[in-house]
Amino acid sequence: VQLQASGGGLVQPGGSLRLSCVASEWTPDLHAIGWFRQAPGHEREGVACIGDDASESYYATAVRGRFTISRDNVKNTGYLQMNNLKPNDTAVYYCASALGLRDCIYHDIQDWGKGTLVTVSS
Repeated sequence: VQLQASGGGLVQPGGSLRLSCVASEWTPDLHAIGWFRQAPGHEREGVACIGDDASESYYATAVRGRFTISRDNVKNTGYLQMNNLKPNDTAVYYCASALGLRDCIYHDIQDWGKGTLVTVSS
């Protein structure tokens, strides 16, 4: 499975961005999708995960209430809507696939996509 994340950029604090993750050679309804991020000098951390049928999702405490994960299995695409962005949201964001939601939450990842840089700065 090849994953390609896009949608990153420079945004002011309080602004919004929508990240997309397109998967190829993928059976979307058999995989959970996750978003992870890595800030300079920090370890990669989980941001959000969504199950194969989108009925369940998980959010890290730091983004809960501001970020929304979703997916469109017809388009083989996952999304991360990020609102009210803060400077400490600055990081390279990666999308990934996992066999299930629990696997995603515990970082048991099958495939990683290349990251997209999000910079939150005034």
